Amino acid sequence: MARSKFLASVVAVVLAGGIVSGCSGSRDGVLRQNLDQFTAEEIYKRGEFELENTRRPEDAVFYFSEIERLYPYSEWARRALIMQAYGHHKAANYEEARGAAQRFLDTYPGDEEAAYAQYLLALSYYDQIDDVGRDQGLTFQALRSLRTVIEEYPDSEYARSAILKFDLAFDHLAAKEMEIGRYYLKRGHHTAAINRFRVVVEEFQTTTMTPEALMRLVEAYLALGLLDEAQTAGAILGHNFQSSPFYEDAFRQLRGRGLSPEMRGESWLTNIYRQTIQGRWL
Repeated sequence: MARSKFLASVVAVVLAGGIVSGCSGSRDGVLRQNLDQFTAEEIYKRGEFELENTRRPEDAVFYFSEIERLYPYSEWARRALIMQAYGHHKAANYEEARGAAQRFLDTYPGDEEAAYAQYLLALSYYDQIDDVGRDQGLTFQALRSLRTVIEEYPDSEYARSAILKFDLAFDHLAAKEMEIGRYYLKRGHHTAAINRFRVVVEEFQTTTMTPEALMRLVEAYLALGLLDEAQTAGAILGHNFQSSPFYEDAFRQLRGRGLSPEMRGESWLTNIYRQTIQGRWL
């Protein structure tokens, strides 16, 4: 009876904002003293309540972290650790989310929630991917972590989502190369532009950026007077993306010079043509 009254009084204080107001003094004082008197399950449920009913997931993380402090190595501590990772991610505290997720993986590598921990770790990178104009280091980290989900947990419920996000992140990197290539092309730095478009064609050929990369190669090679390369790029574009508006543009450019899209000469593009169209890999 006394325990029930005490719990009710603490919950009342929490709901009034006195405990989860964000004040470190409140947490370190009243809250820590009070939580010592509750079971791990009761504290866990309080953390769940914060996640579901408030807009401060940081407060939920506090409760889950207290379970680790008060009940280390317990089943509730294991569950609370994965919830810490989730709570941090929900609060957009991505570095902390990665830390909690990695701790879970290090402590419980064979646990059934390991796939989710790895997925949360990957999301903590993926959700930080900024616009194309910024450094893409986080994109590489996201790709690596998503690949881990796909390869190590292929039968998990997170694998399909990881595959979709992997494709989007991969496309994001290709878009970065295209942005730089367009920048060089616009300023007449054709060789530098070609190097960027080549990366897209060779390393990101499964992305949505490939048709434009091939069209830009036609444009850049024509500007340099390298007609064989321009025609070969047009041939690859026409064979794989004939319905694309980029092919129409490339075809117009070639016809304007009295040329047609066909494999010509010997270059890195003729190797691409032989491999992807003729199936000759040797």
